[in-house]
Amino acid sequence: MQIGVNLLWCVPGDVGGSEEYLVRQLLGLAAAAPDLAAACTLYTVPAFAPAHPDVAAGYRTRIARFDGSSRPGRVVGEVHWLRRATAGLDLVHHGGGTAPLGARRPYLLTVHDLQYRTFPQYFSALKLAYLRAMMPRSARGARLVTVPSQYVRTTVSTAFGLPAERVMVVPHGVEPAVSELVPPASEIRARYGLGAGPFVVYPAVTHPHKNHRLLVDALRGPWAGRDVQVVCIGGRGAAEPVLAAAGDPRLIRAGRVPDADRNGLIAAAEALVFPSTYEGFGAPLIEAMTLGTPVVCSDSAALPEVAGDAAVVRPPTVDAWADALDEVDRHRATLVEAGRRRATMFTAERSGAALAEAYRAALR
Repeated sequence: MQIGVNLLWCVPGDVGGSEEYLVRQLLGLAAAAPDLAAACTLYTVPAFAPAHPDVAAGYRTRIARFDGSSRPGRVVGEVHWLRRATAGLDLVHHGGGTAPLGARRPYLLTVHDLQYRTFPQYFSALKLAYLRAMMPRSARGARLVTVPSQYVRTTVSTAFGLPAERVMVVPHGVEPAVSELVPPASEIRARYGLGAGPFVVYPAVTHPHKNHRLLVDALRGPWAGRDVQVVCIGGRGAAEPVLAAAGDPRLIRAGRVPDADRNGLIAAAEALVFPSTYEGFGAPLIEAMTLGTPVVCSDSAALPEVAGDAAVVRPPTVDAWADALDEVDRHRATLVEAGRRRATMFTAERSGAALAEAYRAALR
C-alpha cells in the first residue's frame, strides 16, 4: 500500500491555519498509526522541509522543482509533475481544498472551509472564479472528503450534494508539548513592551472576516476606561488599515512572532479573544485552553462547536462583548479547568488517528 500526500499548496507562512492543521495531523498520524505513516510519501515545495523538519524526518519526501510561490505555476506543477510522480499509488491525499485537473483516482480531499461561499466579497475575482469552478468538482470526484469540524461537514455536504458518509470529520490537534515552549511572562512582557498591566491577545492574520474592528471599537467604546491592552499578532491582511488607524496606545500590533513567543503571549494573557465571523475550526481556542488561558470567542460558524462549554461565547458585536472580560474575571478558574479538559479532546494524536481512519475508509 502506497499513499501520496500532496502538500504542494503548502508554502510555509502563506496559508495560515491550514498549514498547521495538516502538519499536526501528519505528526499525529506517525504516533497513532505508524504503519500508515510508513506508507506515505509527501510531495512538497522546497521550503516545506526546512520549516517542518520534524515532519520531513518522519516521512519519505519528494521535493518539487518549483517553489509554489506562483499559484499558476503550482497549478501547472500539480497537473504535470505531481501526476507523473504519483503514478501507481493506491491513494493520493490532496490537502489544500482542491484536486488538480486530471487527478489520479482514488483520492482523498481535505476541505478546510467554504468561506468563499459565505464571504465572496473578500476574494479577488480570479481566486473566486477558481474556487467556484474547482472546489465542487474536486469534492465530487473524491473517494472521501475530510473536514475539520461538523460545521464544515454539514456545509460541504449541502453545498456539493454529497452523502454524509462521504464526508468525515478529522479535527485539529494540538500537541500537549506546546505548554513546554513558553518563555517566562516577564521576558515576554519586556520583549513586547507590555509593562505589568493586563492584556488580551488575538492571534490572527488581519483578514476582513477576522473582525479586528470589533476590538478597535470595543477599546473606543465599552472598554474605553478599562485597564487592558489588546495585543494583535499574526500576518498582514487586507484589513490591516483598521489597526493602523486605531490611534489607541493600548492596541499593540506585534505582527508575526516566533512560535515560542506566540505561546508565551497566549499563556500570559488575561484571555485569548477571537471575534472572527468565519472559521472552519479555530485552533487558537484549543491552544489557549491547553495553555490555561480563558477564551472569549464569537458564536460564528464552527467556533461554538470547538469552544463547547469552556469559553465565553458571544455574537460578534461590540455590545455583546461589552462585559465579556468581566465574565472572564468572574469565572476564570472554572473556564481554565473546563478549557484544559476540553483541550484533551483535540490532541495531535487524536487528529492523526482520525486521519488514519479516513485513509483506511478511502482505501476500502
